[in-house]
Amino acid sequence: MASVAGRAAASTSGAFPPLPRAVAQSFYRRMRAVGPAAVGALERDRAGDIERPFADTACGRLAHSLDDAGLRALGMWTHHWCMRFYDDDTRVGRRLLREIARRPSLGWTTDEVLWMLRESTAAGPAAPERFTLPRAAAAHLPAGESPLDRLPADAVVVPSQRRAC
Repeated sequence: MASVAGRAAASTSGAFPPLPRAVAQSFYRRMRAVGPAAVGALERDRAGDIERPFADTACGRLAHSLDDAGLRALGMWTHHWCMRFYDDDTRVGRRLLREIARRPSLGWTTDEVLWMLRESTAAGPAAPERFTLPRAAAAHLPAGESPLDRLPADAVVVPSQRRAC
């Protein structure tokens, strides 16, 4: 299994400026808090019926139990997991990301979006849904604060995402 992104993405150069180490570490600390529950939920859902309504899945129950900050951390953890292991079976993780992306007003921060965009960019085309959550999160930022708005026209082209059914 090959990693398409990871910790190196947080500090590599590219279209998105690196985050201060303390900021990135705070994200990893928050993600570690939800990680064990996320692993359990993903594994239970991978072993079960993937076609069940989201609310009836372990991931759905976990997402419903979290406040906005916890749901953002779960989204970032799942995004990180999917970017690292995209060549494995990540259908359940991608479904969780799409569900979190549909949630309005989670209070995303510019730094959180930057972190996800750096991981997505580092992953490259091997992960076709890599911009699902960062694009949705960026759309909820105040006007002028979206990292996508600050990109030069010739920098990184963020492709449109097709909705997977």
